[in-house]
Amino acid sequence: MASNLSLEDIKNEQIDLENIPVEEVFQQLKCSKEGLSSAEGQKRLEIFGPNKLEEKKENKLLKFLGFMWNPLSWVMECAAIMAIVLANGGGKPPDWPDFVGITVLLIINSTISFIEENSAGNAASALMANLAPKTKILRDGKWSEEEASILVPGDIISIKLGDIVPADARLLEGDPLKVDQAALTGESLPATKFPGAEVFSGSTVKQGEIEAVVIATGVHTFFGKAAHLVDSTNNVGHFQKVLTAIGNFCICSIAVGMVIEIIVMYPIQQRKYRDGIDNLLVLLIGGIPIAMPTVLSVTMAIGSHRLAQQGAITKRMTAIEEMAGMDVLCSDKTGTLTLNKLTVDKNLIEVFPKDATKDTVMLLGARASRIENQDAIDTCIVNMLGDPK
Repeated sequence: MASNLSLEDIKNEQIDLENIPVEEVFQQLKCSKEGLSSAEGQKRLEIFGPNKLEEKKENKLLKFLGFMWNPLSWVMECAAIMAIVLANGGGKPPDWPDFVGITVLLIINSTISFIEENSAGNAASALMANLAPKTKILRDGKWSEEEASILVPGDIISIKLGDIVPADARLLEGDPLKVDQAALTGESLPATKFPGAEVFSGSTVKQGEIEAVVIATGVHTFFGKAAHLVDSTNNVGHFQKVLTAIGNFCICSIAVGMVIEIIVMYPIQQRKYRDGIDNLLVLLIGGIPIAMPTVLSVTMAIGSHRLAQQGAITKRMTAIEEMAGMDVLCSDKTGTLTLNKLTVDKNLIEVFPKDATKDTVMLLGARASRIENQDAIDTCIVNMLGDPK
């Protein structure tokens, strides 16, 4: 079949590169087993984009103001406006102390939340930058180790034991490869991949070494599509529901109380305008838990710092309360809650010959294992030995 699709068509997934013969993959991608040139790689990088997941850039100002956008904050903001606007009458100046106090509380609460989430986000970004994967790539006829973010469809890469597959690719000639796909499928046992098969971005090579041609990168990979589906969900958490319920209750209660007080003060008692406004302001300010958002922010900030000391990064502070209030966690265990790594408990080793020790058994087992292209069991046995240094 002749190559009649442009790179833009391939980007839009108008052809199934996963199932067609490998020879046809080279034709459609307009590449060869000798790899791409640096110029062609740069050209394709502009078309397909970098080989990494898209990160949403948040506007810092909008993020800061977002902490003032909730029912409790709305009531506090209404009280502040009322103190400076409606209270300006009856021969008296506006109620500046109440206005300043409410505004300061709002700013303090938003500042604490903003600083904590921003610092957590910076820590996560720094961690991801340090963990940026590298890959062995064939460019200009030479093999070199480069950052995986420059990969484009049509690149030839080499993957071996211990490597994380940097992009979706089709395997070329060579021995079968054993790949751990636990992060994608939850399957703890490595899957055997033969030449021509597809390997997915994010999986780990457990045995073998082979070359492959990249067919998808970034958000177009299987992993990227799955991450996009997870990111597109926008469920309201339990913590937000509780705050919204409290805020709605306060708003409704205060609204009913203010209507009753207005009816009693003006038509019945014939109060002066400013006296009535002062009473309404007292009801409005006293009826809302002004300090609650600040207390909650400080409490979760302390929890975030303690989690950071344990090596956990909190990107969203409300997640702390949501995890604490969780009854059932439905999660893939292998490779997510566990390391998906075989280990041997030395205490369970039984030695039958009287002149042998557990260390001797471990040493003999390691000598019988392979050093190159180890499978999961070989790796486990060899790693039982301590560092000879």
